[in-house]
Amino acid sequence: MVHYIGVILDESRYEQIKGTPIEEKVQSIFGGALKMLVVEVPEDKSEQILKAFDRARIDSRGFIEDVPVAFRRAVFEEIVKNKSLDIIDKVLERLPEIQELAKKEDEYIPPPEIE
Repeated sequence: MVHYIGVILDESRYEQIKGTPIEEKVQSIFGGALKMLVVEVPEDKSEQILKAFDRARIDSRGFIEDVPVAFRRAVFEEIVKNKSLDIIDKVLERLPEIQELAKKEDEYIPPPEIE
């Protein structure tokens, strides 16, 4: 069964994908108030994510939730870098690095990056 990761886009993030093929895959949610990209995750990769992060879970819609900020940031970085939503393998290659950053979040949740 396929699961999903939802990547919420603020204006800054939206600008980074504007004009790329990814822009066509942006979905509006909450009556257009927010924009989101949906990344499909095969079941075996979902299990790997759930094992890597204690708090991670799959909600009733099939979305992987409660993952660390570092994980969500890595997903978005790979989307921008590869101009594709087929990036979950590349994110999982970075898993040790992401887990180290996630450990720091238990002590201090980083504020959003504002440019």
